[in-house]
Amino acid sequence: MATRIFDVVTRPENVAPKAKALLSELSSSDTVAYWRRVLRMAALCHDMGHLPFSHAAEFLLPEGTTHETISAAIIRSDAMKNIWNAMTPPLRADDVVKLALGPKEAKGMQFSAWQAILAEIIVGDAFGADRMDYLLRDSYHAGVAYGRFDHYRLIDTLRILPSPPREKNVGGDGAESGVELGVEHGGLHSAEALMLARYFMYSQLYYHCVRRIYNVHLADFLTNWLPGGKFTTAVDAFLKLSDNEVNAAIGEAARNKNKKGHDAARRIVTRDHFRLVYERNPEDVKINPEAGKAVYAALVKELGKGTVHHDFLPPKGGAPEFPIRMNDGRIASSAAVSETLSKLPVPSVDFVFADNTVAAAARDFIEKSRNDILNVEEN
Repeated sequence: MATRIFDVVTRPENVAPKAKALLSELSSSDTVAYWRRVLRMAALCHDMGHLPFSHAAEFLLPEGTTHETISAAIIRSDAMKNIWNAMTPPLRADDVVKLALGPKEAKGMQFSAWQAILAEIIVGDAFGADRMDYLLRDSYHAGVAYGRFDHYRLIDTLRILPSPPREKNVGGDGAESGVELGVEHGGLHSAEALMLARYFMYSQLYYHCVRRIYNVHLADFLTNWLPGGKFTTAVDAFLKLSDNEVNAAIGEAARNKNKKGHDAARRIVTRDHFRLVYERNPEDVKINPEAGKAVYAALVKELGKGTVHHDFLPPKGGAPEFPIRMNDGRIASSAAVSETLSKLPVPSVDFVFADNTVAAAARDFIEKSRNDILNVEEN
């Protein structure tokens, strides 16, 4: 997918004149061919640093470490350098790191306008191939239609465009250089479909209450099972720990009460997960903006802390802004052109869960004490 985007946006007739002036590295066909290969390798390596079960327990990495920094370490490892050096022409590991991580995560690395655009093809918030791919892939494997959109039409209308004026002065990964990925006006509906697909996948799948509580049980298990409660960042040791090893450890711990993480493992294997007893309700929020927190605190007092869990993720921004080349050739911001994107809701999480043995009592308590719970004043 990244390659297809590259091939479309680098066609000379697709690069806006003002953008071409900033992309001086496009002048050589050999240079374009080199970066095309770097892009392809970066797309393959982008998620190499993912932990078992992806993002579910990333907070168990040592402080200051992310899965992106692990990806960079793997790309720069001796084993990978042997691969880069064996290519014709040889690839520079740091170039692969730049495109795999992007300016936000490749701390301390300097990006040209051209390199920032290439990184945006992979990790861009609006049109990154990573985001397009996981929506299509996850919707397929989950058996839902929410994540589907016309990516063929969208990719065919992607362009390298000058950054448009913005009220928020926030843009794509290449915006600081004055250019970024955008679309022709004819591709706007496909872009809207992508953003809607992302919204529905988050609200209906990624933020589904049952999926969220299994994150909690998995994290509880790993906290007890991992040495020191943290993942290793040593490349060789990190690569030996995959979903398979964790699944095997969960199965073993679930069968043996003396194993570390037994309770969490048992819950996962037997599906004895905490049950949802409260979720954010607009009427409750009118009374108390932190309704979920208030309900959780009241249940802890009533039932005990170990039997209740509060899962909260605040809304994070709206649809990303991107440039649109209008039919008359002028560049506009998507926020100004698309009413759909300007009004797109932002998914969030505010759930309270309780152990299955007390879930009914928790719901009954909330129902009877709702007004008192929501009107409580913090000390």
